[in-house]
Amino acid sequence: MLPLMLLAAGPAAAVQAPAVVNGVVLDGETNAPLPGAAVRTAGASVTCGPDGRFTITIEPGEASLRIAATGYLDTTVTLDPAAVSAGAELQILLFRNTFAETVRVTPPVQAPERPSATPIAATEVLEVAGAIDNVFRTLDTLPGVASTGDFGSRLAVRGGTPDQNLTLMNGVEIHNPYRLFGLVSAFNPETVERFELTAGGFGAAYGDRLSSILTVDNRTGRPDFQGSTSASFTDGNVVLEGPAPAGGSWLVTGRRTYYDLVAGLVSDQGFPSFADVQAQADWEFGAGHRLSVLGLSSRENADFQIDEEDGRDSGRFMTTAGNDLGSLRLDARLGAGATSSTIVAWYRNTDVLDVNAEFESDSRRSNTPDNEDAIALSRVIFDRTLAVRDFSVRQELAFQLTPAHTLDAGLELHRLATGVSQTISGDRNDAAANPTSVRGGAAIPDALDTALSGTRGGLWIQDRYTPSTRFSLEPGLRLDWSTVNGGVTLAPRMAATVALGRAGRLRAAGGLYTQSPGYEKLIQSDYFLDLSPEFVSGLQHERATHVVVGYERDLGLGVLARVEGYYKAFDDLIVGRLETADERRRRLARYDFPAALEASVPAGQTITSVPVNGGKGTAHGVDAYLARTDAAARLAGWLSYAWGRADRETYGLRYPFEYDRRHAFNAVGRFRLSDRWSVAATAQVATGFAYTPGTGLRVASVEDDTGHLVPARDAVGALVYAVDYGGLDNLHRGRLPYYARVDLRMTHRPGGPGGRWSWYLEVINLLNRDNPVELETALRHDPDGVRPRLVEMPTAGFPLLPSFGVRVRF
Repeated sequence: MLPLMLLAAGPAAAVQAPAVVNGVVLDGETNAPLPGAAVRTAGASVTCGPDGRFTITIEPGEASLRIAATGYLDTTVTLDPAAVSAGAELQILLFRNTFAETVRVTPPVQAPERPSATPIAATEVLEVAGAIDNVFRTLDTLPGVASTGDFGSRLAVRGGTPDQNLTLMNGVEIHNPYRLFGLVSAFNPETVERFELTAGGFGAAYGDRLSSILTVDNRTGRPDFQGSTSASFTDGNVVLEGPAPAGGSWLVTGRRTYYDLVAGLVSDQGFPSFADVQAQADWEFGAGHRLSVLGLSSRENADFQIDEEDGRDSGRFMTTAGNDLGSLRLDARLGAGATSSTIVAWYRNTDVLDVNAEFESDSRRSNTPDNEDAIALSRVIFDRTLAVRDFSVRQELAFQLTPAHTLDAGLELHRLATGVSQTISGDRNDAAANPTSVRGGAAIPDALDTALSGTRGGLWIQDRYTPSTRFSLEPGLRLDWSTVNGGVTLAPRMAATVALGRAGRLRAAGGLYTQSPGYEKLIQSDYFLDLSPEFVSGLQHERATHVVVGYERDLGLGVLARVEGYYKAFDDLIVGRLETADERRRRLARYDFPAALEASVPAGQTITSVPVNGGKGTAHGVDAYLARTDAAARLAGWLSYAWGRADRETYGLRYPFEYDRRHAFNAVGRFRLSDRWSVAATAQVATGFAYTPGTGLRVASVEDDTGHLVPARDAVGALVYAVDYGGLDNLHRGRLPYYARVDLRMTHRPGGPGGRWSWYLEVINLLNRDNPVELETALRHDPDGVRPRLVEMPTAGFPLLPSFGVRVRF
């Protein structure tokens, strides 16, 4: 590839014949690609793809390109006709207004990107059918990413658990990125410039997570006053922005559910609701300095009462949650070859849950024909408060040592104060195969009031080395520590990129990744472990080793193809330890079953909530991704396919990881029918997760007046049965049926692309498939037997769900 230089002076030489120019637009400070950047000539315009690349035709007589991206200095690039004729690939470095004094066009040195990084423009989140304006539902369509449920937003990435994912907004760690139990994201796409998911092999600048990173970059407010308002299936939204004193800009957004207000007119129920407010202000001052102030506050509430006139279910479900964030960020240029970013933030999350209810449990009944006599009432009395407070400081430094070397270094500190207070006095969840399940597992302590405070820190250094236009190398080293458990880890990281021809790139990355214990991870965990100081002090950091190798190629017309293989090895995973011999004897001593029913006593060792570093495992697979995300293209979207396998090894047994999914295919598309009409569709097909199936029935137990556990009997004296999930060797031995869903959206812009308003109609689960996100195990009367029969029913999937939305700009 030949150098293509920006002419500093003199008249521009025009291209004499039509020519095709290929190039890439990058952030001049970080070398990150700028998807969505507009590249224009006098008669044509294209938008950069997800990797920042573009292809545009230059007509005779044209001598320059104009490049624009939100938040960056508009740039005009003078073309070298000889380089254009030779087919040189253009690399354009754009600088944010903060740092913009000059604009450079350099030879096409490959940006030192790591594999597994996928940028998602905010506009794509707003257009994906079935996403409900939620970035996590959009990420669910990427290869190697699996949503753990239809109604939530937690993600399992390449064999990792949801608590192993790190989420950052403007450089600040967000411990709870969900609203409405995960139905809605904490991030409003209307105020976001860019999302990026790195599914593995991330650099030394980030740590304390084992699987993935989601970075969210908010956009700055526009300098002229304007606004927009929208309403979607879940909430209404208002965005206002404009100039701030002293030459700055501001942006304020507010969201709130509205269905609870409408329902409140006819019902006294407190349906689940949320409201949040976010404000950001930015100022540029001096030579290359920018100050950003961000504030966010959200509240969630539900107060739902159950009183069925025709049934026996009754009770009350209450929950409140709050998230508050304040941050200050200063970006500065330090001389000609260094930059600094300083971030100070305060974050608080509080989650309160209070349940006092009785309901019929289909997993516990006798074989008496009359359901009212046969089905036992389960009483759930449970209250929990989970609190996380995080005061953090992050300092990033970058030094341009030579044209080929950029040294990155930094430090982050988190002063964490976390705690859990909970009591459980009702029945436990018989359907929880793992008794540490947060869904009321039997191993969760009856009463717990514990606090965990400490300092977590990280120190890193990495070198971005680009010795030639075809090769880049990024070695790094990260030191992490936590005063909570006294653990210290040193993690080497490495990434490399090799250009293969004009359009291909071979990428590789690997390293060691660690994660400290803490209640702040419990927000996204499936299991509860008692991290009281007497237990957590003896724990080690969890560890994972990543190896990722991939090949990507630009196919022209803004189409990117990528294939990646990955391998992860997990070690020192924190799990609940098995009960000791004395604990087992005390547990079994409570049972007072006659000899004929002794087989129903769960005699095997069970899992407790006491944490130990007793788990390990592996995950490996291959991902394929084909994308065209050009906003100006008539047809855009992506296809993804993932094959993977993930296993865990605990308690001397090896079994499938609970979110092990062998095959997954996603097709996401948007087709512009005309300037005013477009249609979007999302199709997902995947094999099922692993799960723990019931192996049969056992006689249920009930506590008598003496505190012993005796066989349970119904109102007519017949034995009551419960599902037997077997011993440890049965964990995750089943496989859910396949999952398939089609979502469809039709959008109308009455004023065309430049119009001020649009509306859409959407149908989620268009084919009305009863997807088995989970299998509910239930007992039914068996007229031909003495015991009820066991049945499994698909549950927890979206029904056919019509939706709508409207957006107005002013």
